[in-house]
Amino acid sequence: MEMFMSVNIVAFGNERDGFSEDNQQPSLIWSYLRRSVLISQIDSSLSASHVGNPVFTEYQACVFGNVRLVVHDCPVWDIFDSDWYTSCRLIGGADIIVIKYSVNDKTSFQELKDSYVPMVKKALNHCSVPVIISAIGARKDGVPCTCPLCTSDRRSCVITSEGVQLAKELGATYLELHTLNDFYIQKYFGGVLEYFMIQSLNQKSSEKMKKRKKTQKSHRVQPPQLEQPEKMPILKGEASHYNTDLHNLLCCCQCADVAFYPEDLSTAVEAHKVILCSASQLFMLLFGVRSPYGAQDASTVQLARSLFAVQTGDPCPSLPPGVPPCAAPVRVLVKDSAFCSCLPDILHFIYSGAFQWERLEEDIKKKLKDPEKIEHVLEKVKCILKTPGKLNTVKDCKSHQIKRLYNTSLRLFFNTPVLADVIFKIQGTTVPAHRAVLVARCKVMAAMFNGNYLEANSILVPVYGVSKDTFLSFLEYLYTDSCCPASILQAMSLLICAEMYQVMRLQHICELYIITQLQSMPSRELASTSLSIVSLLKKAKFHNSDCLSTWLLHFIATNYLIFSQKPEFQELSVEERNFVEMHRWPSNLYLKQLADYRNYIHSQKCHCTVM
Repeated sequence: MEMFMSVNIVAFGNERDGFSEDNQQPSLIWSYLRRSVLISQIDSSLSASHVGNPVFTEYQACVFGNVRLVVHDCPVWDIFDSDWYTSCRLIGGADIIVIKYSVNDKTSFQELKDSYVPMVKKALNHCSVPVIISAIGARKDGVPCTCPLCTSDRRSCVITSEGVQLAKELGATYLELHTLNDFYIQKYFGGVLEYFMIQSLNQKSSEKMKKRKKTQKSHRVQPPQLEQPEKMPILKGEASHYNTDLHNLLCCCQCADVAFYPEDLSTAVEAHKVILCSASQLFMLLFGVRSPYGAQDASTVQLARSLFAVQTGDPCPSLPPGVPPCAAPVRVLVKDSAFCSCLPDILHFIYSGAFQWERLEEDIKKKLKDPEKIEHVLEKVKCILKTPGKLNTVKDCKSHQIKRLYNTSLRLFFNTPVLADVIFKIQGTTVPAHRAVLVARCKVMAAMFNGNYLEANSILVPVYGVSKDTFLSFLEYLYTDSCCPASILQAMSLLICAEMYQVMRLQHICELYIITQLQSMPSRELASTSLSIVSLLKKAKFHNSDCLSTWLLHFIATNYLIFSQKPEFQELSVEERNFVEMHRWPSNLYLKQLADYRNYIHSQKCHCTVM
């Protein structure tokens, strides 16, 4: 017996206004069945729990020539309350679910959201059934708004953002149909519905082919096989060089604002207050920086006094207005001779992230032959790195223990005037920063502050071509080596800023974020999103993000059936359009083979056993 393909659609909800007297208004599903050019031979039957209160109307029709379309239209949500078994059976057998509501019936929408959406979730039971949420009607309280970010008050209307949020909860595609005319029914709602029909048929065809091959070898002409889409290029991230940048800063001694001397003032070791204070509460105490942990404990104060002495008459650690950034470094005497002789190695250890404890031990042993002095210096280092309230010093300290003792955080000095020696002026506001961090982490800023530029001798530096929020995110990455964009658009803005300052790793992080977010979007969300992928593509090309632009072209080609229906598709250049058409999926060759196969099946006057 021939088995025919079928698609089961279950529609819930009432698209009519709750207070409307026009009960003759056609329903969404009935309008689609009557208007779609793919539909033929519509039959309907009414099933009622009791007279005057139909549970659902069943429509049967033919689609794509010989595919049976079965629709259960349930206008009353009470089916979940009165007949849970029937409602679960309907959802369990559905290939596509449509949820409808009127934008002018806020009460019904609230009941749907609070009472029945949780039931739909429970009945779905993690099944990957596509869901379409259709908001129907023109809002009577004002001009209809299609902006997903709209939060304006429409009083009795259901605003767009509420519908979008509901769609996110169900992982659904959100559509707004202002009227049930040809455009909204055939091209908008119908296009999305038919796209999911094709997906369902392809899945069923694949499953039937597998079963048929197991039971018997078919001698019929087989339908063309749809190949997998071409693999998109893989973008690899760049390894962090945060600790290397800070270590290089120590080696070149740019922007040094502190100098350590032995008591005989014979030599000097330069460093940076912001790096030292981020590593140790002792240095905060030494340079007059307020500790986030509150008052310093007595042991830290005693250690600071026994090791160091800041020479009086030196410039103040905090830079007052008008003082040039090239002020002489603060001079610090190191009282402990053994500690002073090992200070360069200790600073290299701190600037490298304090992860190489064994190497520090070896370096100190080479300089100090006396085991007691070696232990004395190592114990001082442990005490310097100790965070108040954390672990106490231990005699057998390994690298993994030092990581727990040592709590470097340049984040403490991000966007704060403490120890700041440069101020950025952007969009009418100011952002304080530290030249040492900027020079270490950004080559463009290193050239700007150390070259023959106006910024080299200025405290106030204007910033153009970027928003304050984006620039703050950029600075946060320089200070912390991490960034967390809130959206794809924010990641693109940050990518542009990273390209402007030539921070390549941040640019790659933003590219990876954009790619990851787009890859995680289900096809139904891509079909309804207001985000312009073509606009992202053009920005990526303009700002030399070759990896991202190449990936986006493949992404558009791989999702050809979705993007070719969007107006933004026409904005592609001739070269881009040719690339997309060449790599599109499904390919033109497959569609031609499919058409030839269907013509052959019909010419043989037999039913297709697959579709």
